Amino acid sequence: MMKTKKNPQIVTAAIIEKDGRVLIGKRKEGKHHAGKWEFPGGTLEEGETYEECLKRELQEELAVDAEIGELYCIGEHVLTPEWTIRLLAYRVDRVSGVLTPEEHEELKWVRIKELADYEFPEADRPIVEKLISECDTRGL
Repeated sequence: MMKTKKNPQIVTAAIIEKDGRVLIGKRKEGKHHAGKWEFPGGTLEEGETYEECLKRELQEELAVDAEIGELYCIGEHVLTPEWTIRLLAYRVDRVSGVLTPEEHEELKWVRIKELADYEFPEADRPIVEKLISECDTRGL
């Protein structure tokens, strides 16, 4: 029996900023969207709140403990008629531990304006666009 995905599939993502840069990770080969960059995070599991999901995913993917902040934006992308990704991006207020790329080929701290130079999956693009737009507004 095939496991059916929930539709929409809820995914959380972290906006972790430090010294005017934001953390992104490159997806490993063999994964959906391999080689593209993303904001760390992952899929909501049964019984979790969005914040609990993101906290767990950051522990699994980056081996860090995180304090999840405010909801930053929501993006949605239809992959197939039966499968939509709804991506909830949260600001992360604090991270403790040493960032370790458990689930990514590599991690990078990039200036917000430089995000446009990286290839992201469709669902991540609203986050990129909002970050860049706010950066332009603040004159950074």
